[in-house]
Amino acid sequence: MTAVPVPAPETDPDAGAIWHYGDPLGEQRAAATEAVVVDRSHRGVLQLTGLERQSWLHTICTQHVAELPDGQSTENSSLDGQGRVEDHWLQTELGGVTYLDTEPWRAEPLLAYLTKMVFWSKVEPAAADLAVLSLIGPRLDDAGLREALGVTELPPTMTAVALPDGGFLRRLPSTDGGPVELDLLVPRADKADWLTRLERAGARRAGVWTYEAHRVAAVRARLGVDTDERTIPHEIGWIGDAGLGAVHLDKGCYRGQETVARVHNLGRPPRMLALLHLDGSTDRPATGDPLTAGGRAVGRLGTVVDHVDEGVIALALLKRGLPADTELSTGGEVAATASIDADSLPPADTAGAGKLAVERLRGRPR
Repeated sequence: MTAVPVPAPETDPDAGAIWHYGDPLGEQRAAATEAVVVDRSHRGVLQLTGLERQSWLHTICTQHVAELPDGQSTENSSLDGQGRVEDHWLQTELGGVTYLDTEPWRAEPLLAYLTKMVFWSKVEPAAADLAVLSLIGPRLDDAGLREALGVTELPPTMTAVALPDGGFLRRLPSTDGGPVELDLLVPRADKADWLTRLERAGARRAGVWTYEAHRVAAVRARLGVDTDERTIPHEIGWIGDAGLGAVHLDKGCYRGQETVARVHNLGRPPRMLALLHLDGSTDRPATGDPLTAGGRAVGRLGTVVDHVDEGVIALALLKRGLPADTELSTGGEVAATASIDADSLPPADTAGAGKLAVERLRGRPR
């Protein structure tokens, strides 16, 4: 019997997408042990064309992309004047076109912003008629699936290869030796054919519930869900080199750069991203609910999801330096207890180069 797709709740960030196909935990198990394909075609895709697209984008984003090689992918973002995250996207350079894919609700605002910033540069931002299909699982490198994808071997991490009938295949980083992760960006008119082809080759269809459970367990923040209007990149692990983070520390000349440099060199981010384990015997608290410890506000709840192995888990922005053994409670309409996953916490704070220099000048020991 064909599984009936269940749509995501209207209040969910993925409203309009398929939440699951009747067996969400079984779909998650398949992602961990076999291979699944998740329809994420509600995600927005943009494209930049023109001879100056790379150098132009380089001046208004946080990543070093002026000379991004053909076939290379990276994370990227834009900040406001105070260094707070406004947009985040995955970027791929292929065949003379720069592709950006982002959250469903940010595609139009991001396109409007990019269009406004063109001025006299030789670049044309536009919507791209591509659908995102995400594949997860240790069996994605099986011969049958590689044949269905039209490749003899999977591309290296954060690189992409063009597909014969349009679109491209991109490989994402795996987490701690976890399953292979791929994105397939294909013409929207061909989406149904691709889903059928991949299913016949052994990839089980799974809903976005599976994708979100995998993402949360890997402690990967999502724009607008695990971030708020005050979030800076340091709080959510978006600092790194090309391909490994959205903000490159060796790049300058972008809006919000001063905050990025100041926090890196002198200060510490006020909050940190962490994985929480929630009491599963109650109703589920909501994204944005406050987190308290001993009656004192210490954070904000992000994505909440039921995981096949971990139970109810969530991402949260917590006060920096909060001990891992702190007992937490959620506010909002649902009160639930939560514990911090100690392995998810960032490394212990160390002073930046700028702060060390100041302390040496003042004669303080390190």
